[in-house]
Amino acid sequence: MDNPIYLDYNATAPIAPEVVEEMLPYIRTHFGNPSSSYAIGRHNKEAIEKARMQVAGLLGTRPEEIIFTSGGTESNNHAIRGAVFANSEKGKHIITSQVEHPAVTEVCKSLEKQGYEITWLPVDTYGKVNPEDVEKAIRPDTALISIMHANNEVGTIQPIKEIGNIAKSHSVLFHTDAAQSIGKIKTDVNELGVDLLSVAGHKLYAPKGIGALYIRDGVKLEHLIFGAGQEHGFRPGTENVAYIVALGKAFELVKDNLQTNNNHLSQMRQRLLDRLIEKCQTTIKLNADLNNCLPNTLSIAFENVDAHTLASLVDKKVVFSTGSACHADSVEISPVLKAMQVNSRVAAGTVRISTGKYTTVKEIDYAVDTISDAVNKLL
Repeated sequence: MDNPIYLDYNATAPIAPEVVEEMLPYIRTHFGNPSSSYAIGRHNKEAIEKARMQVAGLLGTRPEEIIFTSGGTESNNHAIRGAVFANSEKGKHIITSQVEHPAVTEVCKSLEKQGYEITWLPVDTYGKVNPEDVEKAIRPDTALISIMHANNEVGTIQPIKEIGNIAKSHSVLFHTDAAQSIGKIKTDVNELGVDLLSVAGHKLYAPKGIGALYIRDGVKLEHLIFGAGQEHGFRPGTENVAYIVALGKAFELVKDNLQTNNNHLSQMRQRLLDRLIEKCQTTIKLNADLNNCLPNTLSIAFENVDAHTLASLVDKKVVFSTGSACHADSVEISPVLKAMQVNSRVAAGTVRISTGKYTTVKEIDYAVDTISDAVNKLL
């Protein structure tokens, strides 16, 4: 292989060629300001609205309930801060989980410093939230529940529909971070029962720096930035037309190929796991229940193998993530694995391997040969 096999699609994905083609005219020639009244401006405004329809079409909602952002982090910030600030009369209590992405946990920690009280729900050994714990945590002053749709590290899919029903029965706003799930599993806002949903474009073959936020009609959000009024006033500033068009195309591709992609991702992951078990001369532990997991995500621990050493041995041939951060004098377990009560020895041997729609059988077999050879040398 001329280049390393890329198996870290949960970190980011390459831009799809069809997406590049769709956005190029808006970089090269279609430069008009969408707020202008003349033709080249109106053309770009129409392109934005087409993209809004494409995003809404996949999510099962109406275009006017979609706003474009710079990515998942901005969407999460606006959903959480915007919701609690706009509904301050409800109270200052927020419910979230211990396995959220930093784009949620850091927002909540910031709000704690402003007088909000956060309930950090525990998870089981596979990283799953118990809906009963959500219901028990709800109080009269609960302003928001924020639980991710699927975990970025281990792939566990949360019981969002059940939690959505609970939130609705208690008249509590419900937000989900769907950065990892869109493009891999069905993500319909009405089936899920969410009021707010965050999107990150670069996880589904669009460029980095573009995302979206679904805001259910009637939900009040505080404006976090102010300006001329673009994106219904929630995200003022001249729109990034090329990237918005790219996101729309990426969503269109997902909608047309969701089941095909899902099947391919599952097949590649299963081949990867089966062959690693066959070729590695050590015990392999699964960190997630593959029956309730993103189809592309494999979080596993190699017994008696240090994941960082393994990754460094193969990084010129295969690229993946590890389950801990290595510092000068210590190894820090990821908060997700810690919340799952994974012991330090298992966490130190944990890797996250995530496949994508461009992953081939040849790449999987090459990756397995490379990883298993390195694992067996380290034993």
